[in-house]
Amino acid sequence: MQRHHVKHPIATLLGGLLLAFSLTSHAADLPEIEKAGVLKIATEDDYAPFNFMKDGEPEGFHKEVLAELQKYATGFKPEQSILPWTGLLAAVSAGQYDIAITGALITDERLKVFDFIAPVASAQHYYVKRAGDDRIKGVADLSGKTVGVQAGSALLARLPELEAMLAKQGGKLGEVVEYQSYPEAYADLANGRLDYVINAVISVNDLVKTRPGVFEKGEPVSGNGFVSWPVPKNNPKLLAFMNGFVKHLKESGKLQALQTKWFGESFDALPDEAITTVAQFHQLAGLK
Repeated sequence: MQRHHVKHPIATLLGGLLLAFSLTSHAADLPEIEKAGVLKIATEDDYAPFNFMKDGEPEGFHKEVLAELQKYATGFKPEQSILPWTGLLAAVSAGQYDIAITGALITDERLKVFDFIAPVASAQHYYVKRAGDDRIKGVADLSGKTVGVQAGSALLARLPELEAMLAKQGGKLGEVVEYQSYPEAYADLANGRLDYVINAVISVNDLVKTRPGVFEKGEPVSGNGFVSWPVPKNNPKLLAFMNGFVKHLKESGKLQALQTKWFGESFDALPDEAITTVAQFHQLAGLK
């Protein structure tokens, strides 16, 4: 297992997040997509309940979303390619694919490279602890304790919010341990090497649903967050088309039904507009 300890976490939270996006090239806008007849979509296969494999076939929330997109799109054919997460956003930013339809979280750094379709789910961050760990009853009890997060994730970028919450109560953020994947972090949480793990609400819900005797969901440790599909900047017609698709899913009731089925709850207060700037994102997320 690969991991490393971060002794001064806040100073290094954003370091390197733009490396994957440094070679952005021109991506196709809607007229070029319609001319080619194909919308090139990048997805992943190891992020339940958004995308995962079952009996060798794609499954999850986005499988059903893509089926709806097949019916909605008339000027082109959606074509799905499954990529590992580590290179997925870089491939979209480089123009190899037109859009990523996966459980991507909106961040300041990503907004420098991408515009985001109207969000399809909440990504507010929660802590998760070992079931029965009575040392942790609320956010204040996280002070000084060791936390696990995924390396390079959006969760790292918003750890200062938790640090501020703890500081208001006279506490401090403890040691941060970065992992290559969340299964590794959860394994260390279960065996006592970590005190808690931070992840987005949908992932936490899925974890405690599948392993209720091992893990417990805690409280929010961030303001609002959003799951959305990134499109390379300067593709306004594709952005508008996909925003219209999300509006169609909402108005037909399909989005709420899929959220309830796959996430265990619906998110009825999500923004209806595409998110294209850091200022807009901060306003919608309640960030200062």
